[in-house]
Amino acid sequence: MVSATVGEAVPDDQRDIAPDSEQRVTPLELFFDLVFVFAITQVTQFMADDPTWAGMARGGLVLAAVWWAWVSYAWLTNTINPEEGAARLVVFAAMGAMLVVALAIPGAFGDDALLFAIAYAVVRALHILLYAYGSKDVDIKQAAFSLAPPAAVGAALLGAAAGFDGATQGLLWVAALTVDYLGPVFGDMSRWRVSPGHFAERHGLIVIVALGESIVALGLGAAGIPLTSGPILAALLGVGLAAGLWWAYFDVVALVAERRLQMRQGVERNRQARDAYSYLHLPMIAGIVLLALGVKKTLAHVDDPLKLEMAAALSGGVALYLLAHVAFRLRNTGTLSRRRVVVSLALLVLAGLGPGVAALVQLALTAALVAGLIAYEAIRFADARDEVRHRGVATPPRR
Repeated sequence: MVSATVGEAVPDDQRDIAPDSEQRVTPLELFFDLVFVFAITQVTQFMADDPTWAGMARGGLVLAAVWWAWVSYAWLTNTINPEEGAARLVVFAAMGAMLVVALAIPGAFGDDALLFAIAYAVVRALHILLYAYGSKDVDIKQAAFSLAPPAAVGAALLGAAAGFDGATQGLLWVAALTVDYLGPVFGDMSRWRVSPGHFAERHGLIVIVALGESIVALGLGAAGIPLTSGPILAALLGVGLAAGLWWAYFDVVALVAERRLQMRQGVERNRQARDAYSYLHLPMIAGIVLLALGVKKTLAHVDDPLKLEMAAALSGGVALYLLAHVAFRLRNTGTLSRRRVVVSLALLVLAGLGPGVAALVQLALTAALVAGLIAYEAIRFADARDEVRHRGVATPPRR
């Protein structure tokens, strides 16, 4: 059944900037993302080198730090043209600092902990300074400066963490990220500006970047392995899974979310952008990274069961990705996708059973669950899906 609001026009007083007249993602922004691609690759390898619960937890903390740095610049370039004047040079400088962050990831909890903290502090400082001094809007300047205290405290805590190890170091990382992440929650969101089309496109592209990294990880995992039928089948299943995750996001979900963001105004738009994109896209990216890790380990041992940690990364990563979609839709439209909840729960059960079956079997079952979900949604809601894709709607079909 299609919601009553499907196909309805947006009232004049709810329009902001027409989608086709909005700014689009610039080449410099895409160039900046190349450093983020490398950082994601480093995080995947970081967890692959320590495939334990503790190693995965540390990898998750590093990913959260890298993600917040990227999100900061997504907001920045949504407001300021990064290719104008000195802004371009500052973005290049931020790329250099971000590259150092990525290079330090393997030792972020070891010998390079302080280097990671210093480079991360530079990335955050350049963002705030460019935001504050590059904008002519007084409200945006004040909003940017309001981020300085939590960013400074977060960076200081990361620096302090470099002097410890074990649980104390981990707790300092958690505290640092908590302070930094909560800055926009307690700040005044009314002072920000969001260009909906650009903002949605920017985050959609980073999902593609993460999916691309999962394919790179798949290729690296196959290096040095005899290309027999097992690894080839595992590689094809890995690509199929990546395609399924792409479909789950871009077929309808991304379109509806962008349209809902366009309908919002003022502080409500800013809060939705913060919640749905800045916060809820992190578990999507984390799910993709975990999937990449699980597929990488599967390629090396197709006939052997995965350890529980890697089984959880493989199937649990996909479950995390889909549950993030559920939360994303709930925040955007107030509706719940029960099918994706059910499939996510099935994937979590499969993750627990993973150590009892061959890795290739677990990968195949994970891919089958995702393919079944995509096929069901595409067939069961074909008419509503076509209406969303070809006419543009404010509310997705009720499912």
